[in-house]
Amino acid sequence: MRVVQSWSFAKRVKRFRKQEKQVLDRQIHVILNNPEIGQEKRGELRGVFVHKFKIHSTQYLLAYRIKGNEILELIMIGPHENYYRDLSKYTKYSK
Repeated sequence: MRVVQSWSFAKRVKRFRKQEKQVLDRQIHVILNNPEIGQEKRGELRGVFVHKFKIHSTQYLLAYRIKGNEILELIMIGPHENYYRDLSKYTKYSK
């Protein structure tokens, strides 16, 4: 399966430290092994899965979707505050 990043995901990950990126890489491998591990959202976010995990003591949410059976699109990552608001804005404009 091929992995692609959105611009907002790449922008956020660029600010991560090396240790945080290693935790993120492990979580992406978990998603690749079981793409339905995240919780699928409803309504306007239908088709988007959100996987929750912790880096240090902060819980992060990782939004992704599967396009066909070949592409895993990493949409957005961040803490819970205003996450779903920003995610719905992004998915509206990226269609």
